[in-house]
Amino acid sequence: MKLLIVAVGQRVPDWAQTAYEDYAKRFPPELKVELKAVKTEPRGSKTLETLYAAERERIAAAIPRGTRVVVLDERGTSLTTKALAQRLKDWQLGGDDVALVIGGPDGLDPALRQAAHERIRLSDLTLPHAMVRVLLIEQLYRAWSVNAGHPYHRE
Repeated sequence: MKLLIVAVGQRVPDWAQTAYEDYAKRFPPELKVELKAVKTEPRGSKTLETLYAAERERIAAAIPRGTRVVVLDERGTSLTTKALAQRLKDWQLGGDDVALVIGGPDGLDPALRQAAHERIRLSDLTLPHAMVRVLLIEQLYRAWSVNAGHPYHRE
């Protein structure tokens, strides 16, 4: 199974990239993690709908057909670590690759959010996008460790 993290925005600080890579290399071979950064649409004087449409197209192009789409959304379902571990287990049993989508500065197109298979909330806090990448991959690694009985997650 592959976990594909699709993130709007291409530049992140070095500390975030280092942290992301540290967690990404910890996953076992049977659970591959890949990051696809897609370009943020230049803001300028464009309407929000125009921005959403451009970013939606880039996101869609980054996600292979047949992939389960899970968007990170402040209005999504709040999950505990154990609930995320169960979701990960269910995704693995389902056999489909999963794309987790992180929106840009203005969030995600409402139609994309609605069309997603799932909407989850990573935090009630507003987080910088670089931090979201790190927090998401850490929590995915923690969910894997719960399922694997790995000592990384302690109760």
